Amino acid sequence: MLSHEELKRKALANPETKAEYEAQRPEFELLDKLLEARKRAGLTQGQVAEKMGTKPTAITRLESASRLHSPKIETLQKYAEAVGCRLNIELIPE
Repeated sequence: MLSHEELKRKALANPETKAEYEAQRPEFELLDKLLEARKRAGLTQGQVAEKMGTKPTAITRLESASRLHSPKIETLQKYAEAVGCRLNIELIPE
């Protein structure tokens, strides 16, 4: 059985798969940051939802990789505040 890293390396050897993976990188980075901030705050999805005045399912959607759901800046701001952070959006030159 392949490890996660071995499977990833094998999949990314395919140029089409690698291109799609790279195209989704910003979304995955955002998801990682959301999860990291919530865990650092020691909160559950339910607790974050309560602080934001929404339902836990909304937090689940926000923290999951789905191209069907693109959060508004206002939602990200509320999430940041709920987990004790400040939202900072950057455009970084290549």
